[in-house]
Amino acid sequence: MSTMNQTRVTELILLGFGNLHSFNIVFFIIFLNIFVFTVLGNLLIIILVSTNVHLQSPMYYFLCHLSLSDLVISMNIVPNMLGAILFRGKLMTVIGCITQLYLYSGTTITECFLLSVMSFDRYLAICNPLRYSSIIDVKCQIYLSAWPWLLGLTLNLSGVIPVSNYDFCHDNIIDHFYCDLSPLQKLSCSDTSLVELEVFMFSMPIFILPFGFIIVTYVYIFLTILKIPSLTGKQKTFSTCSSHLIVVGSLYGTLIAKYMISSVGHSLIINKIVSLLHTLFTPLLNPIVYSLRNQDIKCAFRKMFFQ
Repeated sequence: MSTMNQTRVTELILLGFGNLHSFNIVFFIIFLNIFVFTVLGNLLIIILVSTNVHLQSPMYYFLCHLSLSDLVISMNIVPNMLGAILFRGKLMTVIGCITQLYLYSGTTITECFLLSVMSFDRYLAICNPLRYSSIIDVKCQIYLSAWPWLLGLTLNLSGVIPVSNYDFCHDNIIDHFYCDLSPLQKLSCSDTSLVELEVFMFSMPIFILPFGFIIVTYVYIFLTILKIPSLTGKQKTFSTCSSHLIVVGSLYGTLIAKYMISSVGHSLIINKIVSLLHTLFTPLLNPIVYSLRNQDIKCAFRKMFFQ
């Protein structure tokens, strides 16, 4: 039957976690609490950095943008996921689904570049401290924070625009909790081979180049730390990087696992678990790590609420 004679799908159903049975209320409450803590934690970091004079440094300025990107990911994905869990399915328009895909892929790319900018900031602060203030001035901070957002919200158009022109005329059920590229391609009755090739060609450098840059900068950072004579000095210097390294490991760990699972065809439930780690738990990690391990954030928090 030709595409013209098939009924065109305008609404899609996200199944979420369809096999929760009687535990759906329990998981709804758990995920809702995580979502609330994620939103409040990242908002708190943004407010503290924006209002406290002791946090007016490039490192915290970039951290503020990282918190903003985490907020966008959480608020884009989690509310629909909660609806799918509570009502055993979530109805979305095709346009809404593609918009969710655009925001998700855009902010993920933005985070990759933001983390590379933060590693460059740590590299200059540790390896070239005398020139740090002159290089990372206010104008440079604005440029370095604007480019990740610009790249994130434009590079992903190469995959999202073709998807928006797909005809969806098969089943309208997505066995996932958000609109990812792979399930949308499976539902489409259009030819998706060219888009798959384009996405592969673009995604490899988008994710690998920032990750490679982070590795190179940290090699230089570690070599510089090893030259510090005192053990206390080494520990103090490394502590300024440890929080960033944890966030980098979390983001790239989930991304690598997610795309390796997709490429070798592991079960859907494993794909959902890894995607859950990326969209629900990784945005929560940022405020937890920086609030627990960073003395400046702790002091700013105490001054705001207890003084």
